[in-house]
Amino acid sequence: MDNIVRVKVPASTANLGPGFDSLGMALTLYSYIEMQQAEETCIVLHGEHLDGIPTDKSNLIYKVAQRVFEEAGVDIPELSISMYSEVPLTRGLGSSASAIIGALVAANELIGSALSKDRLFTLATQIEKHPDNVGASLFGGFVATAWDGDNAHYVKIDPPKELEILAVIPHFQLSTTKAREALPKVLSLQDAVYNISRSSLLVGAVAAGRYDLLAAAMRDRLHQPYRAELVPGMAEILEQAPLRGALGASLSGAGPTVLALVHREEAQKHELENYMLQTMKSHGLEADTLWLQPDHNGVQIITKMHTDSFLDMLKGEVKA
Repeated sequence: MDNIVRVKVPASTANLGPGFDSLGMALTLYSYIEMQQAEETCIVLHGEHLDGIPTDKSNLIYKVAQRVFEEAGVDIPELSISMYSEVPLTRGLGSSASAIIGALVAANELIGSALSKDRLFTLATQIEKHPDNVGASLFGGFVATAWDGDNAHYVKIDPPKELEILAVIPHFQLSTTKAREALPKVLSLQDAVYNISRSSLLVGAVAAGRYDLLAAAMRDRLHQPYRAELVPGMAEILEQAPLRGALGASLSGAGPTVLALVHREEAQKHELENYMLQTMKSHGLEADTLWLQPDHNGVQIITKMHTDSFLDMLKGEVKA
């Protein structure tokens, strides 16, 4: 119980077009959490992306850790928690999912891994309410997931090695709740079949490395058309990006981040980046870009000796 546990958790993108609440992929953008039993709860947050997050027992990391302890029949009411995150909040890159997975895995490790990874996945899905982001952050790679209200299921596929992800991140936050409010309550049979077929095609294309199918497979009629007004320029980018060097494009999760999948050797990749930025700008949106890769590992326990401080550890882990 006196151990210090440190975990590294990847961000994620979900839906990837047609795979609403079911498909996700882990990304090389990370959150780091340190957890230790303490005499009095202390929560320290590092980095600009965590501004405004509570540092008392209403903190999500603390509450999720207590869920693990309750499940395992262990009582650890006081914790020392430190966190640093590269993942911007409410931008569609799985910030809450990575926090949930980090908290679950750190707390479980603190009590000797009492719960299985599959059980942690189900707990994470119960908390997050959908399995795509949490599945990607927990297992890494590309995941196809399902949730029946009681149990979560997944299949992990290793994305092709040549795949890169261009993320265009507008300078505004979009809550998942607001993005879901834009969705229709009823979907036509034609649109349902459209999405089922493309979601299935997308899983097969990723598994087979069929880059030529990604643009068609990532089309969607379930959520992206209805969220277009929330992210000005998105509809144009989704239509034009595959004609400008992208293998396919989608809204990332609930948005507002827009992603393009790109072959590593694509000659037009920087022209594509400029096009996506300028399109956002033409609609009055400033944005940042990140070039990422799929994370293949999922959450990792950092096993090095804890003689260094959390901040010293970050210096060796975080990209310059």
